Amino acid sequence: MKRTIFFCSSLVFGAVAFAQGYPAKPIRLVVPFPAGESVDATARLVGQSWSSALGQQILVDNRGGAGGTIGSEAVAKSAPDGYTLLWGNVGPLAIGPALYKKLGYDVVRDFEPVSLVATLPFVLFASPVLPANSVTELVTYAKAHPGEINFGSTGVGSGLHLIAELFKSVAGIQIVHVPYKGVAQALPEMMSGKVQIAFNTIPAFLPHVRAGRLKALAITASARSPLLPDVPAMAEVGLAGVQGGSWHAVVAPAGTARAVIERLNQTLVAAIAAPELRMQLENQGAQPVGSSPEELRKFIHAEAEKWGRVIQSSGARAD
Repeated sequence: MKRTIFFCSSLVFGAVAFAQGYPAKPIRLVVPFPAGESVDATARLVGQSWSSALGQQILVDNRGGAGGTIGSEAVAKSAPDGYTLLWGNVGPLAIGPALYKKLGYDVVRDFEPVSLVATLPFVLFASPVLPANSVTELVTYAKAHPGEINFGSTGVGSGLHLIAELFKSVAGIQIVHVPYKGVAQALPEMMSGKVQIAFNTIPAFLPHVRAGRLKALAITASARSPLLPDVPAMAEVGLAGVQGGSWHAVVAPAGTARAVIERLNQTLVAAIAAPELRMQLENQGAQPVGSSPEELRKFIHAEAEKWGRVIQSSGARAD
């Protein structure tokens, strides 16, 4: 018994001693999407402020592919020493488990939540060719022309696809999915009217809305955005059930010492609270959060349940 107590005490003491000296070297932040995409840009922006708070460099490591699941799997299988972290996203952490038949990781079992960084609501955008200037007019038009309206997305099972499926279900309309490899491919076809509507985050299409090349009809959040103050929230147009968006969060491999998670959480939340970073995130259409690990755990669970239902009802599959 004494030997067991001594052994356990040694483990606790060792963990505390490690945490007190943590971090002693640069931290690798895996972004499971290609460099240059909006997810990558936000990770780098936050990483700069977070590095200052931690007192160590944060090195972004882009590992894109399979909707973010390849990079996520790599982190899940990494050593739980606090030096490899995942820049989590709605795709690999909440959509992937229901979308893919086989994943190389289990979100609940293989990750330790650190903090929710920010949420990014989607906006319903429309082609200028579409004879509808509001969500009400769009729904009326769609019901009168079932199957004639196309909606674009960045691929089957992407957040932009699933939010449109949710909109389709709640509004009771028949619209046709047209998947693209990216926003750059969808944008010209929206402007020409081949694709009439699409959901996306605000920054992706904001310049085109301001130039009159696209119309913004509603935002999938509980309140309007200061970047689009004249665009109503879905609840304002009678579609309160159409809520959702992308989000950024940080998670670590399961088994990471609690003291290390607390250190990461405290410094990340402090970085997010800084006025300059908050302003930069808001200018990107993001809503800064900063949460406890347990709040993030509950958030991911709720998101997985929500998107799982949409995936099941829509029949979306990625493999």
